[in-house]
Amino acid sequence: MPWTELNWIGLVDTKTRQAPAVEMPRKTRAAAAAEAERAEPAEPAEPVESAEPEEPARPEEEQEEPEPEPEPEPPQSDHALRGLQFDEPLSWRAGKPIAVAELLRRLQALSKELREMEQEENDRTSFTKVAKELAAQGLLGHKDRGVRAWTACCLVDILRLCAPDAPYTSNQLKDIFTLLVTSILPALSDPSNAYNNQHMYVLQSLAQVKSVILLTDLPSADSLTLHLFSSFFDILSGSSTASTGEQVGKHAEYQMTAILVILVDESATLPAEVVDVIVAQFLRADPNALASGGSKAKRNGTVPAADEKQSTLLLKELPAAYNMAKTICNSCPEKMARQVSQYFNDVILEASSSSAADGAGKNHAHRRATNDKDALDDDEGPSGPTEEDLREMHKAHRLLRELWRASPSVLQNVIPQLEAELATENVQLRLLATETLGDIVSGIGAAGPPPPPTMDPSAYPPPTMTDSSNSLTSANILTTPSSPQPFFQSHPAAYNSFLSRRNDKSAIIRSAWTTGIGKILSTSAGGVGLSQSDEQVLINDLAAKLCDPDERVRLAAIKAVGHFSLRDVIVKLCSVGGVDKEGSVLGNLAARCRDRKHAVRIEGMKVLAKIWGVAAGEIASGNEEVSSMLASIPSKVFDTFYVNDMDINVLLDQVLFEYLLPLSYPPLKTKAAKAGLSSSQSKVNGNQTNGDSAKETADPDRVRTERILLLVRDLDVRSKKAFFAMQARQNPLSQYMHAFLKRCEEYNGGVMDDNEASIKSNLTRLIDWFSKSLPDPLRVSADLWKFAKLHDRRSYQLVRFCMDPNSDYRTVHKAIKEFLRRVESAPGSPVGILETLTPLLYRVSLLVYSKSHVPAIVELSGSNENSFGAAAHEVLEEISNRTPEVFKGHVKELCGLLEAQAPSDKQPNEAGAVDTLKACAGYAQRFPSEMPQDRKFLQSLVNFALFGTPPAAGKHAVTIIMAAAEKKEMYAKDLVQKCTKGFKYGSKNFLVQLATLSQLMLKAPAEVSDDNDDVVDIAIKEILLKVRAPVDTDEDSWASDDELDDECKAKLWALRILVNRLRSHSDTSTLREVAQPVFQLLNTLISKMGELSKKKDTPPNHRSRLRLLAGQLLLKLCTTRTFDDLLAPRDFHRLALLAQDSLFPVRSGFVNKLKKYLGQNKLSQRFYTIIFLLAFEPQTDFRENTVTWIRSRAKQFAHQKATVLESVFSRLLSLLAHHPDFSDSTEDLTDFSRYILFYLQPVATEDNLSLIYYVAQRVKQTKDLLAPTDSDSLYLLSELAQAVIRRYEDVHGWSMQTWPGKLRLPASLFGALPSHDAAQAIATKKFLPDEVVEQLDDIVKRRSDAQPSDASGLKRRRTSATPTSASTKHSKLPYRRNTAKSAAKSTKAKKTIRSGSPDVPSSERRRSGRVAVGKPTTYAESSDEEDEAMGGVDEGEEGAAEEDEEEDVSD
Repeated sequence: MPWTELNWIGLVDTKTRQAPAVEMPRKTRAAAAAEAERAEPAEPAEPVESAEPEEPARPEEEQEEPEPEPEPEPPQSDHALRGLQFDEPLSWRAGKPIAVAELLRRLQALSKELREMEQEENDRTSFTKVAKELAAQGLLGHKDRGVRAWTACCLVDILRLCAPDAPYTSNQLKDIFTLLVTSILPALSDPSNAYNNQHMYVLQSLAQVKSVILLTDLPSADSLTLHLFSSFFDILSGSSTASTGEQVGKHAEYQMTAILVILVDESATLPAEVVDVIVAQFLRADPNALASGGSKAKRNGTVPAADEKQSTLLLKELPAAYNMAKTICNSCPEKMARQVSQYFNDVILEASSSSAADGAGKNHAHRRATNDKDALDDDEGPSGPTEEDLREMHKAHRLLRELWRASPSVLQNVIPQLEAELATENVQLRLLATETLGDIVSGIGAAGPPPPPTMDPSAYPPPTMTDSSNSLTSANILTTPSSPQPFFQSHPAAYNSFLSRRNDKSAIIRSAWTTGIGKILSTSAGGVGLSQSDEQVLINDLAAKLCDPDERVRLAAIKAVGHFSLRDVIVKLCSVGGVDKEGSVLGNLAARCRDRKHAVRIEGMKVLAKIWGVAAGEIASGNEEVSSMLASIPSKVFDTFYVNDMDINVLLDQVLFEYLLPLSYPPLKTKAAKAGLSSSQSKVNGNQTNGDSAKETADPDRVRTERILLLVRDLDVRSKKAFFAMQARQNPLSQYMHAFLKRCEEYNGGVMDDNEASIKSNLTRLIDWFSKSLPDPLRVSADLWKFAKLHDRRSYQLVRFCMDPNSDYRTVHKAIKEFLRRVESAPGSPVGILETLTPLLYRVSLLVYSKSHVPAIVELSGSNENSFGAAAHEVLEEISNRTPEVFKGHVKELCGLLEAQAPSDKQPNEAGAVDTLKACAGYAQRFPSEMPQDRKFLQSLVNFALFGTPPAAGKHAVTIIMAAAEKKEMYAKDLVQKCTKGFKYGSKNFLVQLATLSQLMLKAPAEVSDDNDDVVDIAIKEILLKVRAPVDTDEDSWASDDELDDECKAKLWALRILVNRLRSHSDTSTLREVAQPVFQLLNTLISKMGELSKKKDTPPNHRSRLRLLAGQLLLKLCTTRTFDDLLAPRDFHRLALLAQDSLFPVRSGFVNKLKKYLGQNKLSQRFYTIIFLLAFEPQTDFRENTVTWIRSRAKQFAHQKATVLESVFSRLLSLLAHHPDFSDSTEDLTDFSRYILFYLQPVATEDNLSLIYYVAQRVKQTKDLLAPTDSDSLYLLSELAQAVIRRYEDVHGWSMQTWPGKLRLPASLFGALPSHDAAQAIATKKFLPDEVVEQLDDIVKRRSDAQPSDASGLKRRRTSATPTSASTKHSKLPYRRNTAKSAAKSTKAKKTIRSGSPDVPSSERRRSGRVAVGKPTTYAESSDEEDEAMGGVDEGEEGAAEEDEEEDVSD
């Protein structure tokens, strides 16, 4: 801008720009006081001899010539302009320099006079001489700092007074500004400088008078401009500080900023290096750039020095140099926008040209910036930039992030360039643009995102929705997300282009995009907020990316969810639904727990469990919003237990004890254990938010117990079984661990005196056993051998502490921590050994069923606080069944509670007493000698047996009495007499009396033998054979336990009386005689669908309960070999049909009991055939769970090299041959092929398929002993099975070899053929119709392509009922409808179709499963091979977890 157009202003604007007082240096405090009075401070002079002028020396004679005295000027009139009065010379001749002290005095005098003069009231011609002398090199280059400082003060005043016509040439101005820029202004970095006031005066004058503009008109001023910018930024950054550590004042910072703004605003163009310096200041927000810096920045000298204020990342305010650059950009937006745009153009152009040259010349001298071949597998564009170019581009894009936070207006020309990068073919550039735009929209700068919110599941008190920890605001201002304006409004095109990257062909782009939208959502677009529609779009996108085909994208989505606070999870992510809603963010996250990729499963399960762990406090306090969204998370986690994958099981252990029930929860100071169960125990309210008060009043054991019960309370049935099964492992595993530790002690680190071979052999077997329960058996085995060689006896003892039922939770927790610490720090301890030992330690330790938790569980079971009552009852029951030892320290308190709660004839007991009784019953059977023997306690048990409610209380009371009482016979006889004497149906307490009699028949058979007849008469004549309730409907129905009337309950107890009498019968000689009527009764109930009355007037809901209990009791009896032999094959077939009952509660109750006993190896192999009748089960979940269970058993048998399920196939064919639905019609045969496929899918493998085929062949080589005169049905099924197996082999691409061995078929079902000719005739005869064979290809292929348990795919054909003749054998069993068409089938059909109740809905029939639509398999779901069960557990934990409440605790 021309000098004449400058808008000159006064020296100081006292209203707005008055400079603050600047502290003077210590050595000139006295001079400063004098200066305040005289306005001419006297500076200390330096000896002239020490000064060597930088200008050429003058002749010696001139140095000695005295200086002439100036002549006085005539006085001026009042109206004349004021001239400069100073007339002392400031220049000297060569060789005769002016003494420094004198020179300083003259300069100070001149400065004082000039400072007092106003711009418009002086004679400018009077400044000519002084101006010339001031511009001489003698002063500008003087050695003394004071001379230069005062000279600068005078010069800036001359420029002020002579404006707009500077009295200097261009060269003189260049010398002047060289002094100012290189000497005076840089000295401002040291506020302790003796001449700091003069330096400040120069700075202030240049800023306020704007004389610095003269610098822009100088030729070749770029270097001075660059030096000025660099100096000012260095001063404010603290790279050059005073020795005293004083900081530059805010006034100096303001004036420096004003000078730089003037230069930027008035310069026609800015040197590129200056733009680099300005832009580089924003990297002061990037700790990485401060530590390293880019190569280009180093070359240009633009790497910002480390700011002392950034010694910690917890900055409260922005660095001064950053603020200066920010002010420059905001003050000159248009000019800086052009400069910044050119800056990024240069960077991108340089990288692009380098990339093009490298691609064209095939020059691979520079290593590419990525070694991830998968990252570029989707990209077919040109090769990417070199590593150095990419570093520069990364730095440039980090600058973009920070520039958006500081000055969005300067990026108006750069954002379109970013948008263009989004469409480039180069994956690296596209990735960089995607990451940058995501951060820009989120308001995240170069320092990176804020630290994620604290999500600590072990925190106590638990976090709440209102906690500050839920916020993403950071203590560091550099990492606090901040967007000055909504990006999506100011740059909608670029934002839409960014959103379009959701469908990018490259997985790494989609991953970066997913991370970006996670940041946008969590930061609310940098704090400016999102509209509801925009937010919903991003939430739906995030949910979709959780199901992306590429695991990297799914993993990025999971990590993005993990960075949300609890409040954001509820308010944002759950806005469309919680974890139970399919397709929601949390719903898809829960699905990732079963992902095919283990890395995705790990992250997904941890994030999901962490969310629940943090939200547990809100859920416990009754927050309905949080509960509805998150309460079922544990169910989703524990459902993965059924996958039966070792990696998942290890992960599940880790998640359980690190996120759901953290070992360190609650982190409270442990108090002394409290001995009582009184209500005075400290209680922790769920809505407690005051951390200090909560910690002071909380009982750690109770707090942890409440977390356990909260977890159990919200689990669904399936997941609850899995949770209890995990805890059930502790007892058997601890026994193996005790043996392992003992063998380790004998091994003695490898040094043994004798029995070396035996000790090593025993240790090897144990290590091999443990290795099979964890992934990577070889590594596990090696780690366990190394642990044995460490031979740390303290570690052995710590593990024993963890398994000891007498250890409280605090002891167990401390033992685990010490064990892990010792093993990790032990000399020679291998890396990664804890990955093996930690899961084992979790599994053998008493972390849930701890004796420390028992008092709170018992109390909560009675009080039902926070709805924990039902969960407390369940946990108590599990403890009593699994580890009753933990009750040792509390048995007296439990018994005391029973005494206090004992009922009487007039007063009932409390509802929770039955659970306490059950817990004591389990303990009494294991440790009878430790039960109290006092009369009061035993009398309270007698009262429970006579007056307790519900009736099960009497059963458990009898169990305790018969286990612990010394006078068992007396109590037993007394109870029998009181229960039988004057017994009358409907009398008060008659149900509990029946329950008491039932248990007495089992536990005290000898004591009640004299009254057996009376008890049996009551059970049969008074209860079973009488029908008192009216029949309201003929429709088969079901009644739950709460809906049952007293008559049905009485009949159920009566059946148990008869069966328990049989179970306790000890005389083997009369056992068959005694058992025959009981078996006949139970078989009649099954065959007649629960009907015993000749009038057939039993209510339908009674019949369903009676036939279910009859089937379950038959299973119980058959767990004994003697009774199993009494169940004839035909009766067995009728029993099997309960698995196809018309009522689902009957089917599920029977099959679950069957799976329990089979899992415990209590039933013979023939009972496995019943399981395979579920091929047409309409309840998909139940069918799939059963298939999972079958796979589990098959896997276990294969591991044991047992052929149980293969040999069962012959029994299955026999069962199907005598099935009431079987006929030789094409339609029936194709249907029955489904049973065979249902068997093959979970059982058959390439290794055992030949054995199964061999069994199918052998069936055709025998005769059917159940129908000796007509075995065609058996042969027909044999050929059908062979045909299905062959096609199953073809579909899977297997190669079936001939089975080399021999296998005997069950002698009770199959007999030898009468002759060789008969066998030959049967072998050559074809029984299977060709039309059936033609359909098998399609059926097998369709069923193999579908999920193994999918019951869809075939159209149901029978829709109407046409009962067969009532005289047929099975006419009374309503298992399946029969159509008129099927009734008129070929006369070759040997079996009549079992008729059914015409009112039973077709959807609940055996074949109704054909219309059930199986859930489609997606790419991200578990594969068939992974969809295993929790089977593998030797003792059948799943079945054990399903034990009925009515089951005796001793069974």
